[in-house]
Amino acid sequence: MDTILKQSQDNANDLTYRSGVAARLAGLSVETLRVWERRYDLSGTRRSASGQRLYTADQVQRLGLLKQLVDRGHPIGQLAHLSTDDLRALGGGSAPRDGVLVRPIDVVVIGLGLARRIAASPHDTLLLNVQASCSRFEPADCLGPDLRTEVLLVELSELDEHAIPMIQAASDALHAAAVVVLYRFSPSATIRALRAQGWLVARVPSEMGELVPLCRQALEGQHLPARAADAPPAGPRFDEETLAGITGASSALACECPRHMAELLLMVGSFERYSAQCASRNSADAQVHLDLHQSAGQARMILEAALERLARTEGIPLPPPAR
Repeated sequence: MDTILKQSQDNANDLTYRSGVAARLAGLSVETLRVWERRYDLSGTRRSASGQRLYTADQVQRLGLLKQLVDRGHPIGQLAHLSTDDLRALGGGSAPRDGVLVRPIDVVVIGLGLARRIAASPHDTLLLNVQASCSRFEPADCLGPDLRTEVLLVELSELDEHAIPMIQAASDALHAAAVVVLYRFSPSATIRALRAQGWLVARVPSEMGELVPLCRQALEGQHLPARAADAPPAGPRFDEETLAGITGASSALACECPRHMAELLLMVGSFERYSAQCASRNSADAQVHLDLHQSAGQARMILEAALERLARTEGIPLPPPAR
């Protein structure tokens, strides 16, 4: 057993983080962080000799608070200049989940290449406490009988269906709350089968800083759940009039993303309705069109959720969800 990467929270306060790492730790996209900085200069960061923004642990904590409050519907323009204490009070006084001062996530790593990269990147993986690492699926040899973990983190360069029972056995042995599977090459059917188990499946990230958000997403269940073949998507969140209004409102903003998102939703919604009415030549053809209709509905729901987050960030008013 290789035990690696144990660091105290005090060390976090001595570190600085580049924009990409800071955004991921706070649960933001890099693009959103750039927009916030450009419009509100909200974190008061210093810059490196090459001009890159550098964020302290406290500043990443503040970004995490801002992200949580924006997700709850507070406009970023009203939050940007509040103190961290005021933000925390507005959020109910609890410590932020997405800030860097949160307790590290306990993980067990299967794949020594990944374990070594984590050990070599403590700056980006401070919030991962690697309890043990194994080269292969040999729980009896590398995992103690009493070992428990929050996240089982698996790296398999070539992923196929034979890995599913081995991952399940390791997860059961560890009583893991969540499983993250990283791959470089894999058939689509295998990826769907793993996601049907409730596991988060993603390509091996290019930067180790992406591991912390992946593990957190797996624990919080933020990945897309498997869809039953006969489960119809929910009805539209926005009607065409609302979407048309967003495209008009976006013309007054520096960011054109809301307009583009609304246009995408208009197109996807139109295809969803069209596919439901498309004539079918036989039962197999009807099944294809049903799948197209449901897939379009699922795509619409994903885009609707993204548009809601974007609208909150940009301060664009939206109608309340239908009851």
